[in-house]
Amino acid sequence: MKNKFHIIPVVILTLVLGFQSCKVGPDYKRTEIATMESYNYDSLKQDTVINVKWWELFQDTTLQSLIKVGLKENLDVLTATARIEEARAYHGFTKADIWPAFGYNGGATSGNNVFPGLGIGQINNYSASVNVSWELDFWGKFRRATESAKADLLGTESSKRTIMISLISEIAENYFQMLDYQKRLEVSYETYDARKKSVDLMQAKFDHGYIQLLDLNQSQIQLAIAEASIPRYEREYIKSQHQLSLLLGKTPQNIKSGIKLDSVLTPPEIPVGLPSHLIERRPDIIQSEFAVMSANAQVGVAVAQRFPSISLTGGGGLGSNEVSSLLSNGFVWSVGAALTGPLFNFGKNKRRVEAEKYKTEQAVYAYRKTVLNAFRGVEDALVGIRTFKSEYEARTHQVEAAESALNLSEMRYNKGVTSYLEVLEQQRQQFESQLAESQAHQEYLTSYVKLYKELGGGWISQEEEENSK
Repeated sequence: MKNKFHIIPVVILTLVLGFQSCKVGPDYKRTEIATMESYNYDSLKQDTVINVKWWELFQDTTLQSLIKVGLKENLDVLTATARIEEARAYHGFTKADIWPAFGYNGGATSGNNVFPGLGIGQINNYSASVNVSWELDFWGKFRRATESAKADLLGTESSKRTIMISLISEIAENYFQMLDYQKRLEVSYETYDARKKSVDLMQAKFDHGYIQLLDLNQSQIQLAIAEASIPRYEREYIKSQHQLSLLLGKTPQNIKSGIKLDSVLTPPEIPVGLPSHLIERRPDIIQSEFAVMSANAQVGVAVAQRFPSISLTGGGGLGSNEVSSLLSNGFVWSVGAALTGPLFNFGKNKRRVEAEKYKTEQAVYAYRKTVLNAFRGVEDALVGIRTFKSEYEARTHQVEAAESALNLSEMRYNKGVTSYLEVLEQQRQQFESQLAESQAHQEYLTSYVKLYKELGGGWISQEEEENSK
C-alpha cells in the first residue's frame, strides 16, 4: 500500500509538467496587408517619417500650454487611463486561474440530542481545515484566456494613445478655429468703423442735398451688414473658447490666444515615410491588431472547453468535541483527482468554437478596414495641404486686389466718374474676401494638424522622446 502512495506524487508531478506543453487552438498569425510603395500625393518620397512634438512647429507657446494641460486633465484621457487599469486588473484576474486556489474552513457547533437510555446530552463540535483545488490547464484553456486578456490590455494602451493624439489634434484645430473667429471679428469691427465713417459722410452730403436718399440708404445697408457680423463672430469666438475649455477638462472660460492668426508659422514640408511604416506607427491600427489577437486566443479557450478538465484537490484539518483537545486529536488529510468533461450537448461546444472563429474573422476584417482608412486619411491630408495652400494663396491675392479696387472706386466716385453702386460693390467684395482669407488660412493650418494625426502623432510625452534617443 505504501508503494501506491509513493506513486501519487510522481503522477501529479508528471501531470503538472505535461500540461505546460499542451495548448489547443490556433496560434496567432499576423494578417498580411498589401500596401502601396509610396503615397500618391507625397511630394518628398522619403522613407523616413517625422517623429517630433509636431505642435511645437507652429511656435505658439499658448497652444503648447493648452495641449500640455489637456493631456493631463482631459476627461477622455483620464477615462482611457482607468480602462487600462481595469484591463490590467482583469489580466491578473484571468492569469490567477492557472494556479491552485487555497482556502480554509473553520466551524463550531453546539446543541443537544436524545441518547437512548442516557437522556438528553449536549453535543459540541469544533473543526479547522485548509484545502487546495487546482484545475490543471492541460489543454491551455486558462493560458489562452490570459493571452486574450493581455491582448486586450495592450489594446487599451494603444486606445489611450489614439485618444491622446486625437485630443492634441482637436485642441490644435479648435485653437486655430478660435484664432480664425478672432480675426473675422476684428475684420468686422474694422469694416464697421470704416462704413460708419462713410455713412456719416453720406448723411452730411444728403443733408446738404449733394446726394440722393438711395445712396445714403445703400451705405446704411452695408453698415448694417458689417454690424450684424460682429455679434455673429463674437458668438462663434466665445463658443470656440468654451469648446477648448471642455477639451481641457475645465468649465467654460475665456481663453486668450498667444498670437494672431497671421503670425502662426506654417510648418515645413513633412516627410510622411512609407505606407508600410504606418501599420507599425498608428495606434488605432495597433489596437485593431490586438483585437484580432484577443479574438484568436478566445478560439483556443472554446476548443479547450470541448476536452475534459483534470482537477486535483486536497485538504487537511483538525476536529474535536472540545476546543482544548482540538490540536491533540491528530491531523487528518485527503487528496484526490477528478476528471470531468462534456459527453453530449447537441453540438453546443462545437458551435461555441465556430462562433469564436467567426468573431476572429470579423476582427481581421475590422483590422484591414482600419488600415485602409489610415491610408485614405494620409492621402486625403496630403491633398488637403496642397490644395488649401493654393486656396489660401489665391484668397490672399483676392484681398490685395479687392483693397486696391476699393481705393480706386472711392477715388472715381469722389471725382464723379462713377456711381456709388461701384463703391458699394467693392466694399462688399473687400469684406467678403477678408473673411474668406481668414477661413482659408485656418483651414490651411488645420490641414497640417490632420496630416500629423493621420501619421500617428509623434512624441506625446518627454519620456517617449528620451526613450527614442
